Amino acid sequence: GTIHLFRKSQRSLVGKLTHEFRLVAADRRSWKILLFGAINLICIGFLLMWCSSTNSIALTAYTYLTIFDLFSLITCLISYWVMMKKPSPAYSFGFERFEVLAVFASTVLAQLGALFILKESAERFLEQPEIHTGRLLVGTFVALFFNLFTMLSIRNKPFAYVSEAASTSWLQEHVADLSRSICGIIPGLSSIFLPRMNPFVLIDIAGALALCITYMLIEINNYFAVDTASAIAIALMTFGTMYPMSVYSGKVLLQTTPPHVIGQLDKLLREVSTLDGVLEVRNEHFWTLGFGTLAGSVHVRIRRDANEQMVLAHVTNRLYTLVSTLTVQIFKDDWIRPTLSSVPIANNILNLSDHHIIPMPSLKAADNLNPVTSTPAKPSSPPPEFSFNTPGKNVNPVILLNTQTRPYGLGFNPGSTPYSSVLSQGFGIPGTGATQGFRTGFANVPSRYGTNTRGQPRP
Repeated sequence: GTIHLFRKSQRSLVGKLTHEFRLVAADRRSWKILLFGAINLICIGFLLMWCSSTNSIALTAYTYLTIFDLFSLITCLISYWVMMKKPSPAYSFGFERFEVLAVFASTVLAQLGALFILKESAERFLEQPEIHTGRLLVGTFVALFFNLFTMLSIRNKPFAYVSEAASTSWLQEHVADLSRSICGIIPGLSSIFLPRMNPFVLIDIAGALALCITYMLIEINNYFAVDTASAIAIALMTFGTMYPMSVYSGKVLLQTTPPHVIGQLDKLLREVSTLDGVLEVRNEHFWTLGFGTLAGSVHVRIRRDANEQMVLAHVTNRLYTLVSTLTVQIFKDDWIRPTLSSVPIANNILNLSDHHIIPMPSLKAADNLNPVTSTPAKPSSPPPEFSFNTPGKNVNPVILLNTQTRPYGLGFNPGSTPYSSVLSQGFGIPGTGATQGFRTGFANVPSRYGTNTRGQPRP
């Protein structure tokens, strides 16, 4: 190939990230997210300082929700970046799986933070430190206000989809039971509490309520252990809320078929199998490419006289309603019917006396057979025609051209000869010279009539 002496050096990883960040920052829609991200970093800094001054682990657990909001903002930026990028040879299906990976990483990190809080809380039960409530309530309301304002102001497409598609958490189920009881008394609240609340808003409100109870109990009775109990409650709520989302996004990364579309896919495949010209639909595989995007591949076997482009258009039209990224492999039926040979048979093949018939050796030992016939020596064995080990019964004989002319009317020599020599020489029959008990493999060859030794025609 061409040698480029002054080729530009490849950019480093930091350079590539900077280039992609400039690409995202060029869109005005991302300016709002970047502004919220900067405010989030300032809020996290103040909350961490207040957690250190109050010595409250419950406020630390609640601050981790603000850190999770920062991860959600980063995921929203990645979603904008995915919409700008086009498929490349390295990523033929596009970059939609990057936002799936971002959601999975954010939820897993939130669960790791909850496990860290549980570990610290278990240590505090052994030696409970003193909690200062000077800035505990201030930090609670600052974190609550910023979390709710971020969740309600920015439309985070990946997390909005996951929160609706994933299974409900135990916190949502308990709040739903309580909401049904409240809506039974006040029906006007059904639009707010039912069918189920936003999990992120719900955990923000529940965590703030736990911190308010902690503040009141410490101020009234100096009950410092309630701070540790509130931290455990917030950690469990965080873990229970993030776990279903991690499971859902993990299944998407594992390229599994969504359970709610299996019935629709089976219905569409049955419709495809009934199309004109389609013989079989096989090797079908469907998986979730991204949030709300289904990909799949299928092999379709059609008749040999069917139009490939017409069948491909009909199959794609049926499956495209559900599968946006589809690969269909069309191949015609490879079953070939046996055809009769139209080549005439040579005349010398009809003359059986000019050919040797070489049978295959027997599978049984020679000592169990009669040297004269191929029948087993045991009197109870079936006749040679029905013997499974009879030479020539299950193996087609090999016909070779005979270079020596054998006269007619030769009989076999008296006496017994070894069985192998009998098979190699064959038994002579007066008038024919062909071997006895062997087939030639030409079932359609017409009968040949000749004369016997006395000159009389034989039937």
